[in-house]
Amino acid sequence: MARVEERRSTGLEAWRARFESLRLREGEAFTSISGAEVEPLATPETVEIDYGRDLGYPGAFPFTRGVYPSMYRGRLWTMRQFAGFGTAEETNARFRYLLEHGQTGLSCAFDMPALMGVDSDSPRAVGEVGREGVAVASLEDMRVLFAGIPLGEVSTSMTINSSAAIALAMYLVVGEEQGVARERLRGTIQTDILKEYIAQKEFIFPPGPSLRLVTDMVEFCAAEMPLWHPISISGYHIREAGSTAAQELAFTLKNGFTYVEWALARGLDVDSFAPRLSFFFNAHLDFFEEIAKYRAARRIWARELRDRYGARDERSLLMRFHTQTAGVSLTWQQPLVNVARTAIEALAAVLGGTQSLHTNSYDEALALPTEDAVRLALRTQQVIAHETGVVNTIDPLGGSYHVEALTNRLEAEAYELFHRIDELGGMVAAIEQNMPQREIADAAYRYQQEVEAEQRVVVGVNRYQTETDDEIPILRIDPELERKQIERLHAFKARRDSAAVERRIAELSEAASVDGRNLMPVIVDAVSDGVTLGEICDAWRTVWGTWREQPVF
Repeated sequence: MARVEERRSTGLEAWRARFESLRLREGEAFTSISGAEVEPLATPETVEIDYGRDLGYPGAFPFTRGVYPSMYRGRLWTMRQFAGFGTAEETNARFRYLLEHGQTGLSCAFDMPALMGVDSDSPRAVGEVGREGVAVASLEDMRVLFAGIPLGEVSTSMTINSSAAIALAMYLVVGEEQGVARERLRGTIQTDILKEYIAQKEFIFPPGPSLRLVTDMVEFCAAEMPLWHPISISGYHIREAGSTAAQELAFTLKNGFTYVEWALARGLDVDSFAPRLSFFFNAHLDFFEEIAKYRAARRIWARELRDRYGARDERSLLMRFHTQTAGVSLTWQQPLVNVARTAIEALAAVLGGTQSLHTNSYDEALALPTEDAVRLALRTQQVIAHETGVVNTIDPLGGSYHVEALTNRLEAEAYELFHRIDELGGMVAAIEQNMPQREIADAAYRYQQEVEAEQRVVVGVNRYQTETDDEIPILRIDPELERKQIERLHAFKARRDSAAVERRIAELSEAASVDGRNLMPVIVDAVSDGVTLGEICDAWRTVWGTWREQPVF
């Protein structure tokens, strides 16, 4: 053994001498997208691997190699294409189209008015109704959205945060109207309000009341909806805002730990809710760094839930996550090249062990995707699943010196950021002091400088340009849909029992004023009696006010 190690060391020295004598490509940075230096070669001398401590086996602590023993040999990831535009009818038709073409779960985008807590007929909603997602303001909209779709047989993901509790209540009521008991409903709602303050900026209320709503949902789902994930703790939007991989990892996990701490302060046992927490990560173009990010995330979550928060149920230690390919990597120049980008990113997500995946469509830098584009995006997942063979072996890159080195580096960088956040007083205090926002802004600025200096090549943008770009059809939202949505909302409001609505609105305001009272039962009663999403948020605005952040320069 000593002789083998001696020969290996001699070989490494000889290689290094030859490497350092050669000319390398000029003008390009040998760094990851995150700006980290990439070592030219990883070897046993440069990477410490303790198999039992750092890797283990799939389905066993520390879950670096995957959360399930059989991974994709037992079950493929859920293919969950994001959909939502126009009125509920248009999105319902897109749902059906995707299910017919092999999608295995639903994923719903809501429009900006719904995300910001205003109804479709509000003056603030003009020009935004149904533009970036489906318009949902009332229980009637939610009924139409899922008409003919058996909620007892599909799982649904809903991307909505500040007003997430209202969307969940509407979904619950529609499910029960279909004859599906709330304890049988399966799916995920994003609810991750902390990342809104950090990156996406679709917040309504101050952090305290917002975290109370999140905790209410966690408590309610633990008791009433055991198959539902009440939070999808999201790094995706943090990465889309320009963060590095390490920042996405650290800020996302720290947000998750904050939600755990709020639930524990409420008096919940960690094992009563932690098994239903889920995550949502970005799949960017730096192939190996992304794979390492997912592996590091599983390891950190399992360790912290067990050692810091006292989880004893193994399910509490499992970081199960959805992945979406990087929207920010798509270019409007030569948009068909985006097919290649998305395929590479999707492959990284699969090799990193994702439980659910959305592949972006090649036309999304221009508009919401057409049916042809979204079908091709879905087919990309299906080719990876059925034609490449990558699903046959669990964690095929585990033990790679390069991947293990990246996994260790990202883990160490995450803990450095955890320490800095703790020094500021925790994640809420750090957000209020703009720490994560500033870190992301600096990272985004550094990346853009590299692109403009052509140190980082973006195909079709700063190299390999063409005089004309591909002409492709794009989806255009008919402005007439906004009028159609408003008419339906007015008709819905006219049919309501106005006395019941006023009574429910008063109950919402009163309940919001009482610390410790879970608001979910009150919200369910309110939407059942016809109170709209905007009316519920208005009731809370009168009690909690709204949030305005200090800008970062």
